[in-house]
Amino acid sequence: MTDLSTAAALTAEDLRRPLGRDATFLQLSSGFCAPCRATRRVLERVVATQDGVAHVEVDVAHRADLAERFGVTGTPTTVLLDAGGAPAVTVTGVPSLAQARAAVAALRAGA
Repeated sequence: MTDLSTAAALTAEDLRRPLGRDATFLQLSSGFCAPCRATRRVLERVVATQDGVAHVEVDVAHRADLAERFGVTGTPTTVLLDAGGAPAVTVTGVPSLAQARAAVAALRAGA
């Protein structure tokens, strides 16, 4: 995981989707990526079991601006945004369910 705490915040307008009340997983994916589908399942499970958490998946082919902003060199890349849309951490590859839940818990504990 990479610390992004000094990066500029994203808004709902930037993402074209609402932010979660407490946290938002921004998943940067590509259409042909099997690990992206696995990541989607993990993050959707977290969202389904934790109130205030959202998941926004974008295809890097359609959102090159976000891919460039976060230096995406491979998909999936997931950025955890705090309640204000500020990037907190990023991870490339498929996170485990435990890792995703722990990241949200750490974000909430630091709030």
